[in-house]
Amino acid sequence: MFGRTKSIDAILALTSEKPLRRSLSLWHLILLGVGGIIGTGIFVLTAEAAVKAGPAMMVSFVIAGFVCCLTALIYAELAGMIPAAGSSYTFAYAAFGEFVAWLIGWALVLEYMVAASAVSVGWSGYMAGLLRDMGIADLGTAFTHGPFDPEPGYINLPAFLMAIAVGLLLVLGTRASAQVNAIFVVLKLAALALFITLAYPALDPANFTPFSPYGLLAHEVADPVSGHLMTVGISAAAATIFFAYIGFDALCAATEEAHDPRRDVPLGLVGSLVICTVSTS
Repeated sequence: MFGRTKSIDAILALTSEKPLRRSLSLWHLILLGVGGIIGTGIFVLTAEAAVKAGPAMMVSFVIAGFVCCLTALIYAELAGMIPAAGSSYTFAYAAFGEFVAWLIGWALVLEYMVAASAVSVGWSGYMAGLLRDMGIADLGTAFTHGPFDPEPGYINLPAFLMAIAVGLLLVLGTRASAQVNAIFVVLKLAALALFITLAYPALDPANFTPFSPYGLLAHEVADPVSGHLMTVGISAAAATIFFAYIGFDALCAATEEAHDPRRDVPLGLVGSLVICTVSTS
């Protein structure tokens, strides 16, 4: 188990025995990557990055995008060599062996479990607030908090229902999921464009001076509000934004379902990162 590997030819031969349906075009893959990147992380962590870098947060976005692009190129190379499902698990199996692949496989499972839970809870907070503000329903703590929250409730009902809905959507198939994802990506990009359009008239150049109040390198300063030490700087903001970019690697899991994986997956990885870097910075 510790040293057993599987050659690329063996992986491709196993894939050809029970192939998945190739139903995803290049645009499906690009939108899948954009949908994985532009989400709760981008909308929430932007404020935290602004505190750390000020107006120079735009430079932090470019730095994080460049670093992610280097990672994406590695994924693109591996996806071109091994056009099979499994993403990092399959790549590790071929390169390092079964034990490392086993560890990475479980790490991916845990990563997506935590990410799905965090996104569901974040969406639940927005939906519960919207329902309350519109006077439709006030779910209260009992149905918006779990039993282990600091303010315990019975169940986070909106988060639970959303997780069930997404699970049912995945059961319908990859193409249906990709089409729904494309709709939501268009809505998110439209929301960003609308925000830029409405906020541009209120743009004050004086707010960009000083452009980089904390400099390039990360260091600690005292928070003027709480008095606690906090890490600031362009590089510190870039590290925060890097977390928001996590999600593009999920595109590799759809390699076996792409029409032309050796061409479309690398273009999808790089294309989605370029779109997200330009639209957010």
